Amino acid sequence: MSAPAPEDHAALLRAIGPLPLSGQAWPDWVRILTWVVLAVLGVQVVTTAIRAPSQQPYDTLLIAAVALCFLGLLFVSWHMQTSITTIDERGLRQTWFTRREVAWEDVRYARFVPMVFSKRLVVFTHRGRPMIFQGGTRELRAAFLKIAEVYTSGG
Repeated sequence: MSAPAPEDHAALLRAIGPLPLSGQAWPDWVRILTWVVLAVLGVQVVTTAIRAPSQQPYDTLLIAAVALCFLGLLFVSWHMQTSITTIDERGLRQTWFTRREVAWEDVRYARFVPMVFSKRLVVFTHRGRPMIFQGGTRELRAAFLKIAEVYTSGG
């Protein structure tokens, strides 16, 4: 699979629109649902802990494990809330736990994957490592479709 011709790549950037194009990585409804689920889980954990009568030796370990899992979910939820995807002349970027970034010249193949909770662009680089970018806005999803069309056909 070869990279698209320079004129095809330039046409792609023009078709995407004024660059840089940035937007939330996750749709609003998914970000809200994430916090609702986290709140329900938090209430459930607290009410279960209050009603638990026993003081077994393993209770402390169980409480620590549940608290650690809840903190992990909180960490993921925070990053879903604040993650931004950007498309510009240099390539694609998304803030996440670590920064996801791929330059246009490193893109070998791209595929748009329209999942229920997330519309994503899977980008395969020349190094063979796929990178996944989330598109939470209509503009990002439209751009992802155009990118996948150009980088699937190889130009």
